[in-house]
Amino acid sequence: MTPAGTASRIRSSRILLALAALLGAVLLDFAAAQPLDDSTATTELSCSFGMGKGETKRSCRVPFPAGCVVANFPGTTKPWTAISKGGRTKCRFDETQTDWKTRITGTCGRCTSPQCSAQFSVRFDCSKR
Repeated sequence: MTPAGTASRIRSSRILLALAALLGAVLLDFAAAQPLDDSTATTELSCSFGMGKGETKRSCRVPFPAGCVVANFPGTTKPWTAISKGGRTKCRFDETQTDWKTRITGTCGRCTSPQCSAQFSVRFDCSKR
């Protein structure tokens, strides 16, 4: 066999090993994923708004379903929340207007781009109803 043929076989072997390792990692991740059972099912509610350039502050209140509690992000004691925004503004859950038991308020500061938008999402556990 020529040296060029040997180098080609080595490259092919390395590519196959890399693909096998990648496939193994994907299969391990897939095997580790566990579906949520009925006791950990969640309900997600949100509020959202839009703002024009120069608006100084805007907020909205996430509806709180009766008989539900805020779900914790899996494996933590932190509330399971998400903030999605568009445009140049800073958004957060308002600590003075939010108690996580009866009311949850999302707030954004000044909009410095032509338009801004925000959505505040919270997951609730309603299995105790």
